[in-house]
Amino acid sequence: MALDLDKTAAQLGRLTASLRQRGDVKADALAQALTALREADPEAVEARRAGGRVTWLVAGVEESLRDAFAAPSLPDDYLALSVDGSHVDVDRHSPARCYLINIGSAALRYGARSGAALRSAPTLYARDEELALADPAAARDMAVEGPLLGMVRAVAEVEALADLVEASPPDAPTVALLDGTLVLWGLAGQGYPEFVRRRLLEDGLLPALDRLRSAAKGRTLAVASYISLPRSTEVMNALRLHVCPYERVDCDAHCGALRSGTRPCDAVGGLTDGELAAAALRPGERSAVFRSNSGVVSERYGPHAVRFFYLNVGEEVARVETPEWTARDPEALALLHAALLSQADKGHGYPAALQEAHEQAVISGRDREGFALLVEQAMTAEGLPTATSQKARSKRTRWV
Repeated sequence: MALDLDKTAAQLGRLTASLRQRGDVKADALAQALTALREADPEAVEARRAGGRVTWLVAGVEESLRDAFAAPSLPDDYLALSVDGSHVDVDRHSPARCYLINIGSAALRYGARSGAALRSAPTLYARDEELALADPAAARDMAVEGPLLGMVRAVAEVEALADLVEASPPDAPTVALLDGTLVLWGLAGQGYPEFVRRRLLEDGLLPALDRLRSAAKGRTLAVASYISLPRSTEVMNALRLHVCPYERVDCDAHCGALRSGTRPCDAVGGLTDGELAAAALRPGERSAVFRSNSGVVSERYGPHAVRFFYLNVGEEVARVETPEWTARDPEALALLHAALLSQADKGHGYPAALQEAHEQAVISGRDREGFALLVEQAMTAEGLPTATSQKARSKRTRWV
């Protein structure tokens, strides 16, 4: 065993002491944050954000920050659709360059015609045009692996959700759910060239969202992504603007030289939105709806701009993201609120439909070993070389 657990355990006192100290600081910050939440004027906060120079990512505020909405009633007959995915990345130690995306889906019907349909759909990608995204305007490409593969999979999940909605009966109110975020955060900043952004957004994610929006025109349909244990701070950052003592917010000019913890707005710092919502919302309640001001959303998502709210499902507070057209439809928003509470109750704290989709999508360690063996057997059958790197071989072999 490489890790000495006895030596590690002897150091855990540092961790618990640090956590205790942070807890005391957080308690003070939470009390001030709840006061700010009650006092903050949404128009004033939004004006400070729009007219200032802010280094934080701040939620767009269009409703009272202190609003809390009780659970609406849920129709007896409704449909919960969900999609999740997992993947096997390109193995750089293997001579066979390929990757696998497995999409799991669940369709759960409640009411008089109750039923369930579960599906797993693995797809292997091995052709040259699948292994890299090519720039149509230049002789360059970018390999689909690592974080880029994660975004390719995220787009595939939304496309699969659109397929699932279009194939479902339109006679019942429907919630269509994804796990995780609607925002392709990996495209924020300048990490990827424009041709990659176009392939993922204009040629992938946005057409899939267009299909979902079209489906919503002929039925009651709420589309959302669900984030368990959210770590976002956009609403907390809006409260920072409220408590900022300067007439015009300019983070770098006023506080750029100050250490974290000594800036005036740190009075409400160190908390996540989820921690604030857990203190502000009773079980079953949701927060106001906020606007994501992520650069990639503001610049590229168009009619699918992302809205979000926080929901106390009892076991935890979740972040729920929706396209703008779901958030602005009162019937769809009420259905989403009620259905997520019911789904979380059925799933013991996490939406049952998403649990089922996850079970269909997950690729276990044994599955990954089996996939690698299948690839090796297929190559052997075709007389292709199966040599792996010496580093990979050394990890599988014990030496003395």
